[in-house]
Amino acid sequence: MPYGASFAAVYDALMAEDFDYTAWAAYYTDLLASAGVHPGYLVECGCGTASLGIEWARRGIRVLGVDQSPDMLAIAAQRARQAGVPLALARQDIAQLCLGRRADAIVATCDTVNYLASPRAARAFFQRAHAGLKAGGALALDVSSRYKLEEEMGDAPFFAVRDDLAYLWQNHWDRAAHTLDMELTFFVREADGRYRRFDERHRQRAHSVPELTAWLEEAGFVSVRAFGGMTFAPPSATDARIHFLAIKQ
Repeated sequence: MPYGASFAAVYDALMAEDFDYTAWAAYYTDLLASAGVHPGYLVECGCGTASLGIEWARRGIRVLGVDQSPDMLAIAAQRARQAGVPLALARQDIAQLCLGRRADAIVATCDTVNYLASPRAARAFFQRAHAGLKAGGALALDVSSRYKLEEEMGDAPFFAVRDDLAYLWQNHWDRAAHTLDMELTFFVREADGRYRRFDERHRQRAHSVPELTAWLEEAGFVSVRAFGGMTFAPPSATDARIHFLAIKQ
């Protein structure tokens, strides 16, 4: 389900602790180039507040950001205006992705494919992404690995307390379905000093490397390769994040 307005408002503050978007944009640009893809037109699926899309737009790439959350897209539009870069945005469920023109590259990062929390939804996205690419184009994506979601997150609770924000995070791991249900309670400091509470419920699925490879090939992709987190080496059994690159003939 789409992120709510309250979560969209704190999303960038949370992600800034773990993600260097300039480095991520550079990695994905290099990953695509390794397959001979130098995109003039790139579609970012699950673009969120467009931190990556803005980085690519600064490199002269024409970017379409696609997300299911209208609140995320509103922040993305504002941030693009502030950055002074052109950025097209569209609200879509990426499992039903429909592009007006075919792209040189489609990218889905930061657990976007994990949020397609069933094999059916992930397979549908791969089929729509294949249809939306030019011949010779590429789909690049990353997922939180099964090792990370099961072993590192599992049923563990997390919490953080900052001056402007606090959150409580409880996980529930379903071993049979390979799904992680996350219950998050946030307390956000308002201008008057009081804290406002809101709750979020998220679900991710830990798709395995063999599953993702098979589904990408089923959708028509070739030369499907997996890499350990932000490297060009094969993933290890304990990599927390795994990247994929798949080519449309």
